[in-house]
Amino acid sequence: MAISLETKKLANFIDGKWVEGSKATAVINPASGEEIVQVPLSDASNVDDAVTAAKRAQKKWALVPAPQRAELLYRVGNLLKERKERLSQLLTMENGKVLEEARGEVQEGIDMAFYMAGEGRRLFGQTTPAELKNKFAMSQRVPVGVVGIITPWNFPIAIATWKSFPAIVAGNAVVWKPATETPIMAYELAKIFEEAGLPNGVLNVVFGTGQTVGNAMVHHQDIRVISFTGSNDVGRNIAADCGRQLKKVSLEMGGKNAVIVMDDADLDLAVEGILWSAFGTSGQRCTACSRVIVHEAVKEELENKLLAAMKDLTIGDGLDPSVKVGPIINRAGLEKIKDYIGIGKNEGAKLLEGGYELSGSGYRGGQFFAPTLFTDATADMRIAQEEIFGPVVSLIPVSSLEEAIEVNNGVSFGLSSSIFTQNVNRVFQAQRDLDTGIVYVNAGTTGAEIHLPFGGTKGTGNGHRDSGVQALDVFTEWKAVYVDYSGKLQRAQIDVD
Repeated sequence: MAISLETKKLANFIDGKWVEGSKATAVINPASGEEIVQVPLSDASNVDDAVTAAKRAQKKWALVPAPQRAELLYRVGNLLKERKERLSQLLTMENGKVLEEARGEVQEGIDMAFYMAGEGRRLFGQTTPAELKNKFAMSQRVPVGVVGIITPWNFPIAIATWKSFPAIVAGNAVVWKPATETPIMAYELAKIFEEAGLPNGVLNVVFGTGQTVGNAMVHHQDIRVISFTGSNDVGRNIAADCGRQLKKVSLEMGGKNAVIVMDDADLDLAVEGILWSAFGTSGQRCTACSRVIVHEAVKEELENKLLAAMKDLTIGDGLDPSVKVGPIINRAGLEKIKDYIGIGKNEGAKLLEGGYELSGSGYRGGQFFAPTLFTDATADMRIAQEEIFGPVVSLIPVSSLEEAIEVNNGVSFGLSSSIFTQNVNRVFQAQRDLDTGIVYVNAGTTGAEIHLPFGGTKGTGNGHRDSGVQALDVFTEWKAVYVDYSGKLQRAQIDVD
C-alpha cells in the first residue's frame, strides 16, 4: 500500500518559512488520475522574496568554512538514507516510474550528498610559480552568489541534488523552481534541509509555472546563475535571455540516444540493454534509447529477440512490484507520442509492436502507452531525428561500424551513446569517434554515476556539466590571487630579469 502525504496542500519554502500561495493546482498521480496534493502557483513577488532572502543569507553562508558547509550535506545524506523508502514511494506516486527506479533515483541523491560533502574539504584551486622574485601566485574557487535552479519532472529529486548540493557546498544560496507535475520531492527535500540545520534563506523553493516563476528567475538581476534541465526550445530561450544579461547559464536538454549493435555483439545482452534504456521510465529520460543502429547481418535476429522480450514487459502502476513500465506523465505527453507513431508510419518505417494507448481494465484514469518498436527506419526520418520522450524505439540497419558512427552522430543532440561489440578495436574506435558526452560499451544508454560529469554536446547543452567535480564550475568563479612580498613594486611582464 502506498504511503500517504502528511498534507493536502504544499507551501513554498522561503527564508526558512513555509509560505502558502494564493492560487494552487492539483498534482495528479499519472497511474490513476487521482489528485495527490495541491501545489502553489506562485508569482514574481514570491520569487522576489526568495531572492531577497537568498541574497542576505548567502553573504553569511559564504563565510562559513567549506568543511562546515560540507558537514550539513553529510546530515542531509543521512536523512535521505533513513527516508529512502518513503521518498521512493512518494516519487512513484507523483512521477509514475516503477518503485525500483524510484529507489535508484533517491539513491542518486544520497550518493550526491556524500560526494559533494567531500568537496567541502577540496574545492581545489591551484598554486603556480610566479614569474617574478619574491611573489606568490594562486587561483581559488569562490561562490557566485544567488543561484537559480529549474528542474524537470522526470527526475524530480536526483537532478535537484546534482544542482543544489554543489551550489550549497561552494557557498552559494539557491532559489529552486521544481516542476509543478512533481513538487512532492522538492517539499520533502526542503524539509530535510530544514531538519539538517541549513541556515534560513540558503535554500528557497518556489513552486509555479515556467512562464511565471521560471521567467521571473531568469530575469531577476540578483540571480547570477541559472541551471536548467528541460526541453531544447525552453533552454534556447533561457540562453538568449541570460546572454543579454551577461548571466551565467548551464543547460542540460534533450537527447536522441542510440545503441549500436554490431555483428559480433552478444545479442542477448544487447536486448537487455535496449529494453532497460528504451522502456525504463517509459522512455521518459533524456538518456533513453530511441534508436537502435544495428548491423544488417544480425538485424533480423535482434528484431526477433526484442519482440519476444517485449512481450514479457508488464505495464501499470509503478507501486506494483510486478510492473516494469509505468505511465506517461500527462495527457500532453501521451498525445505527443501518438503523433509520432503516425509520423513514423507516414515516413515508411515498419511498425512491429505497440504504437497505441493502453486503456480498459487496469489502466483506467492513467496515461499508459504500449512499448513500441519500429524497424527499417532510415537515419533522416523524423522518428530517428526528433526526441519523442516515450517508449518508442526505431531500428536503423547499417553495414559497417563507420556507417553506424555516422548515423549516431547525424542528429542535433549529443547526450548518450552505446555500442555492443566484442572487438576491442571497435570499442576504442567508437569511444573516440562517437560525439556524445557519455559513451557506454556493452551497456545501454542510461545509468550515469554521480562522480562523473553528466551532459552532452551540440543541442543537448551549452558545455557545462551536472554531477562530478565539473558541476562546481557552474556554481563558482575563478579568482587569481598574487602576493608580492618583495617590498617594492614589480610589474608583470616588464620587470622580468
